[in-house]
Formats: sequence, C-alpha cells, structure tokens
Amino acid sequence: MTVLSTPPPRPSRSERRDAIGDRLLDALESIVARHRSLASSEPTDLHAELIAAEVAHQLALTRSELRRIPFLRPGE
Repeated sequence: MTVLSTPPPRPSRSERRDAIGDRLLDALESIVARHRSLASSEPTDLHAELIAAEVAHQLALTRSELRRIPFLRPGE
C-alpha cells in the first residue's frame, strides 16, 4: 500500500518577506560581530571599506529576494 504524502504548504507572501528580513538582520549582526573583533587589527580605512562592501552585498541579496516575491493586486 502506497501512502501519498502531501507537500508542505507554501509559505505566505508575508512569511516569505519576514524570513528575508530575518536573514538580512542576522547577516548584519554577523558583520557587526565579526568586524568588532577585527577592529583593532586592521587599518581604519580598509576596515570601513570591508564593512561597506559586506553591507552592500547583503542589501543586494535582500533586494533580489524581495523582487522574486510577486506583488499583490488590490483586493488580494
């Protein structure tokens, strides 16, 4: 006897957006923690550039993920 399992329900648009926001915040917290530990070992200018590059990367990833979530039409 074969039992067919139903696929798990797809997350709602709101749940997907919440997950994306959570990933961004976790990534930013990680960047802050990592760079605080490195702050005394790198030149200040290089340190600021590294932080800016990592934050810009995380923002680009987040924007890309958010663009993949379809917009809702009025009334949906």
